[in-house]
Amino acid sequence: MRAMDMSVCLASGLTLKNPIINASGTFAYGQEFSSVLDLSSMGAIITKGLSLMPKQGNPTPRIAEAPCGMINAVGLENIGSKAFVDERLAFLSQFDTHIIVNFFAQARAEYVVMADRLNVDGISGLEMNVSCPNVSNGGIEFGRDPDGLFSLVRDVRAVTSKPLIVKLSPMVTDITLLAQAAASAGADGLTCINTIPAMAIDCESWRPILGNSTGGLSGPAIKPVALKAVFDCSRCVDIPVIGCGGVSCAADVIEFMLAGAAAVETGSASLRDPFIFESLLAGIQAYMEAHNIGRLSDITGELRIP
Repeated sequence: MRAMDMSVCLASGLTLKNPIINASGTFAYGQEFSSVLDLSSMGAIITKGLSLMPKQGNPTPRIAEAPCGMINAVGLENIGSKAFVDERLAFLSQFDTHIIVNFFAQARAEYVVMADRLNVDGISGLEMNVSCPNVSNGGIEFGRDPDGLFSLVRDVRAVTSKPLIVKLSPMVTDITLLAQAAASAGADGLTCINTIPAMAIDCESWRPILGNSTGGLSGPAIKPVALKAVFDCSRCVDIPVIGCGGVSCAADVIEFMLAGAAAVETGSASLRDPFIFESLLAGIQAYMEAHNIGRLSDITGELRIP
């Protein structure tokens, strides 16, 4: 049997044994999943989004079902960066996988402080969420304005030597402008995409189902949007792109990689099936065997355009 290499490279010094990563916000800090999953089998683990100080989430209900997906309005609730480093990082560090910390902030200066604070052993890389609606410079405009994003990434890049991945929002006119701005400012990689603003209504009570009224749509419903974003961004920058949005089977992983992704994140599917990560790895291996693929990374960006 031909030897198979599933490793992928996200940045200098950040080579993953396989392309399977959890999406931030659906895996907490790894402890719950460790009871049903060997965390060492993951290519990397991404933490729940961290802020400078502990943050309360939105009022309940926080989750609503949607056709082919789910809407969440958790509200970025988290224990704060200090508590994570002091109380949770040691647990994750015992596993043979990379730990990538997702973080966000209320203001530009906080992003810089956060990145500096996370310069600790045990953290392999950072994933910066620039889609939070309640930050300075018009809030979500950090993730919508190329000039603002360039300045933010540049400032964060100046205080950390860790691989820096920027998670982009699809709610822009041209996502490639944001991709180019982040890459030019020193980002090592991109994650495409974050959730899409959405809403669910109870027609009996005439009220929104979510306590926050609106939330973010994820799951298979957004996969076509995410694929297009990966396809576009991977062709306009020379840094790796991580595909995120609707990954629920090995075929989805292959599609994202053909579109240009170096790796993928899966989130909503793991809430339905905590064994999804094992299924993805087994399915990828079977695909590689069936198609005589020796090195998985060779298929990245190899989509055949008519």
